[in-house]
Amino acid sequence: MSMGGSNGVSITVSDEEECDELGRTRARVRRKRKKTSYRAKSELAQRVIRWLVKYWLFLVFVPATVLLLYEASRVGRKTSPEIDSKHSSRVERRPMMNLNRLDPKYRFVHGVRERCLKLLPQEELEYLDIPVDEGSTGPVNKVLYISERDSLDLEGSTVLSSQLTETTRFNLFTGNQTLDQREKSFEVNETAMVHCGFYSDNGGFKISNEDKNYMERCEVVVSTCAFGGGDDLYQPIGMSGASVRKVCFVAFWDDITLSAQEYAKQTIGEDGFIGKWRIVVVKELPFTDQRLNGKIPKMLSHRLFPHAKYSIWVDSKSQFRRDPLGVLEALLWRSNSVLAISEHGARSSVYDEAKAVVNKHKATPEEVEVQLTQYRHDGLPEDKRFNGKKALAEASVIVREHTPLSNLFMCLWFNEVVRFTSRDQLSFPYVLWRLKVPQNIHLFPVCTRKDLVNSMGHLRKAKPLIR
Repeated sequence: MSMGGSNGVSITVSDEEECDELGRTRARVRRKRKKTSYRAKSELAQRVIRWLVKYWLFLVFVPATVLLLYEASRVGRKTSPEIDSKHSSRVERRPMMNLNRLDPKYRFVHGVRERCLKLLPQEELEYLDIPVDEGSTGPVNKVLYISERDSLDLEGSTVLSSQLTETTRFNLFTGNQTLDQREKSFEVNETAMVHCGFYSDNGGFKISNEDKNYMERCEVVVSTCAFGGGDDLYQPIGMSGASVRKVCFVAFWDDITLSAQEYAKQTIGEDGFIGKWRIVVVKELPFTDQRLNGKIPKMLSHRLFPHAKYSIWVDSKSQFRRDPLGVLEALLWRSNSVLAISEHGARSSVYDEAKAVVNKHKATPEEVEVQLTQYRHDGLPEDKRFNGKKALAEASVIVREHTPLSNLFMCLWFNEVVRFTSRDQLSFPYVLWRLKVPQNIHLFPVCTRKDLVNSMGHLRKAKPLIR
């Protein structure tokens, strides 16, 4: 292309060169704009990162707080005012991961893996029968229970009842066992005489005549209790047909537990049962301390079931998961024992256990010291074992034959729990030592206890009685 005038200089520029120059200019412009956009985005990202680093805690905390308040409001709407005000303290629900599990437990003995609880094969359990009673052959042939009718001073018994929450836990249910009577009760004679609850007709622990009639027909019984609305009811599993036909399952409740379970849709049928459990609602519990009320069905089953030959106690925090007749055969009949109970899993000495009880606030230092002072005075040794047996027991499962000797043992154990602390682990070794007849006591390992039950733990704190 040519440009020029009459007096100017002519400059020639080709169309190709013009296009090249224009293309280069456009290319440079495009590259420049792209670089500017990249820098802007980079600066924005850096600002966002700096802002997140600075305020990340706030961003996490606020949504978490909102979610927590929302969930708390939902729980509050679901909680029954009746349960909150009448039945229990704050309910702590725990996962029921162990419920209805039947898997066996194993342990290694001298490098060999073996079953913790060695039951008979299932086909043999179906035909297992209760042994014929051959009569007592032990050092104790008869036990007499001291009652109000044996006392000449009925006025003193009336005064005793008013001392329930003052200086002693003895009352008209227990009778006032003196120290001299306590000492004599440990003497092993052919005929023993001992306080063993149910001292007076006015002592409480009232059961309806209908329930009494049912309990009197039981020959073998599995029992539990939940007083004060403490725990739920877990149905027993793993039973043979023979046990279903021959074994009674009895759960003791009070009115507080009854109301709490009815609210949870656990309703007693017209026949008095919930599932396999016969529910016995007890009136007029004798102690304000629900732990002591629970010791009555736990330790005095021979008094509640007068015609029963065998009993198995299971704490309310556990689900019984083995065949009852098979358990009796494995833990009593096979070893010729009258009482079977689990060894303690953590400690061996009553004095070590006393320290743990105080440290865990299960009892006051003062009441524990009163008990230990008495035991030291009586000569309880520091030894961790008696006659080769572990001294300390964990009593959430108790399997026993109702013989005069085992009945006496349980009466003495109950009296120690009433006199001192409610922690029955402290008094078991003492009673074992005082009776000096432990050859028929079977202390089985912890893994056997774990094979017997599925443990759920206590769901809520039992509400004490208010008089």
